[in-house]
Amino acid sequence: MEHEKLQGRLRKKILELHNMANSGHIGCSLSCIDIMISILKFKDPGDTFILSKGHAATALYTIMNEIGEIPDSDMGTFYKNETTLPAHPAALKYAAIPFATGSLGHGLPLGTGIAKAKKLSTIHGTSYVLMSDGETNEGTTWEAAHFAIAHKLDNLVVFVDKNGLQGFGNTEDILGDTASRKVWEAIGFEVMEVDGHSISAMLEAKQKMVGNKNCKPKLIIANTVKGKGVPYMENKMEWHYLPMNEQQYNDAIKQIESGYNL
Repeated sequence: MEHEKLQGRLRKKILELHNMANSGHIGCSLSCIDIMISILKFKDPGDTFILSKGHAATALYTIMNEIGEIPDSDMGTFYKNETTLPAHPAALKYAAIPFATGSLGHGLPLGTGIAKAKKLSTIHGTSYVLMSDGETNEGTTWEAAHFAIAHKLDNLVVFVDKNGLQGFGNTEDILGDTASRKVWEAIGFEVMEVDGHSISAMLEAKQKMVGNKNCKPKLIIANTVKGKGVPYMENKMEWHYLPMNEQQYNDAIKQIESGYNL
């Protein structure tokens, strides 16, 4: 596969950061790193990006490091005192992180405001937002969605990392599947559904959405696996929270290297 080694290499970086810091929120970063590659590795001038599910900060930091927006010297400070790379993204240093995020339901309002500002100015480009499927339970998400529809923000492209799990269980068992295609289409979004681990599929969907100036905001539902690439983490809610011990870390690295032909 064309992008396989990049996907594996960035997963190893994510694991290295979590191992160094003895921190959790591993599964959610492995879930959405491929989505971030498709957005940030291939962005155009004028594009902006908001990571609404800020608990997946290590995925954001690794792709920003890959594209040169975070230097190698900063990566070793992750989770340490006085770092500019805390557990949730903070607007401390990097132009590509304009807002602190992680309070779920805030990212779509921010991205929607950016899309509106682009419409009112001479700035061209797309406002991208990455949300979790659990985050579509939030009231602020729906307020922003209706604003985007009312203001015909077809320069807003929202990705939903649909891995089927949220903080306390299966997403569909909490408040139902509020990240479903029919729900978002019914309120006025243009919607596509793709494999959230296929870079080529997401790039194709992104290109189609950006090019379709039909006055409708866009939503791409990316079907993913929480903990993708590490079999003992996959589809396990506990890996939203747990850190790895040394044996688990070594096993995870071996599984990534094998699974992604590194």
